[in-house]
This record gives sequence, C-alpha cells and structure tokens, in this order.
Amino acid sequence: MKKIAVTVAVLALGLAACAKNDAANNDMTANDTYTENAADTDVNASMNAAENALENAGNAVDNASDAVSNAADNAADAATTNK
Repeated sequence: MKKIAVTVAVLALGLAACAKNDAANNDMTANDTYTENAADTDVNASMNAAENALENAGNAVDNASDAVSNAADNAADAATTNK
C-alpha cells in the first residue's frame, strides 16, 4: 500500500511540474516577441544605414562627374574667350 501511495505521489508531482502555467508562458511569449522585434529593428536600421551610404556614394560620384564636366567646359570657354 505504501508503494502505491508513493507511486501516486510521484506521479502527481510529475504532472504538477508539467502543468501549463499561462503566466509563465505569456512572459516567455512576450520576451520572444520583444527579442524578435528588437532584431527586426536592428536589421531595419542597418539596412537604412547601408542604403543611405550607397545613395550618398552615388551622389558623390555624380558631383565629381559634374565637377570634371564643368572644369572641361570652363577650360574650353577660357580658350575661346582669350584668343
């Protein structure tokens, strides 16, 4: 009889340990969601920074091209004007 009582007690404790605890599960879900959102935010910030850097580099190339073109035009104008 004692063996049965001990077995039942052990099984009851095991089931109690496995019981779903909604508060703990909700906390874990909230933490997972927060972590995923933070990761998404970090990725978005990195992507925005990379896109901005690429756009700025493109603008710098355009500006340099315009400067070279303007220098050539100014040299040609100066050569024609000073004849």
